[in-house]
Amino acid sequence: MSLPTLDPLDLQILQALQLDGRAPFSRIAAVLGVSDQTVARRYRRLRSTVNVRVLGMTDDNRLGRQSWLVRLHCTPDVAEQLADALAKRPDTLYVNLISGGTEVICGMKPRSPKERDELLFDRLQRTRQIVTVTAHCLLHSFYGGSLSWLNKSNALSPDQEAALRRPPPPPLDAPVVLDAADEALLALLRRDGRATLTDLQNATGQPESAVKRRLESLRSTGVLYFDVQYDHGPLGQEVSAMLWLTVAPRALAEVGRSLAAHPEVHFASATTGQANIVASVHFRNVAELYTYLSETIGALDGIQAVESALILRQVKQLNYEPSR
Repeated sequence: MSLPTLDPLDLQILQALQLDGRAPFSRIAAVLGVSDQTVARRYRRLRSTVNVRVLGMTDDNRLGRQSWLVRLHCTPDVAEQLADALAKRPDTLYVNLISGGTEVICGMKPRSPKERDELLFDRLQRTRQIVTVTAHCLLHSFYGGSLSWLNKSNALSPDQEAALRRPPPPPLDAPVVLDAADEALLALLRRDGRATLTDLQNATGQPESAVKRRLESLRSTGVLYFDVQYDHGPLGQEVSAMLWLTVAPRALAEVGRSLAAHPEVHFASATTGQANIVASVHFRNVAELYTYLSETIGALDGIQAVESALILRQVKQLNYEPSR
């Protein structure tokens, strides 16, 4: 079965939605110089052919919460079952099978230390088929979150980007505190970032004016951002891998900034543990991965060791469970 082909307009629409996930089609159409109907039709086609979804995400740093990456080495007979169970948890962002199907890796955003400890010290430790559990706190994001690979695609001109980009959120002196209505709003947007105002009103029990105010407040403080999910194959990203880099402390910031600029890098963060940078990378084939490791990564000063593992199957992608 051949992969669907995306043309320049498709890529422009994807990047436009990454810049502003709730931008009306009329606004995107005006910036791109096409009709509203063309943008709407292309969006419907992208949803059906490459599984495009716009999801509302929360920046948990602005809520005073920590993000974790958990690696689970387990016996082959339990890996898929474990990955499926983790994917159903609301506190997991993504779940991948790597290392020949004997390792599960998941991004985790517990709402409290109690939730974190309940998973790490109770449930996982009592699963006998899990051989080892390592948990790494993400200390500093170099790339990821509201910044996606689509931000590096250069499908839009600088003027088009400027017309669609929202102003960056200001620094915060204290964590944002959410109430029940905010939580209900975010829960619906995590499933559908372009949910209608009527849907948001029904979810929160609030009038339209209050929903608009809350939505704008969550966005302007940086708590809420939007991420475009899609199948990677049609964009020439059929090979995905995780990298763990051990970097000399003096070079940590510089290596992180370098990774953030690489077009292959979709996510990079400083982390606790012996390997102090973790990154997610995508390529057309394994030959490109080899070249990237040997030439691009190899040229960076301060890297002492590299561990790499292919992502065999993506079980959950950033709060969205793809159909199988």
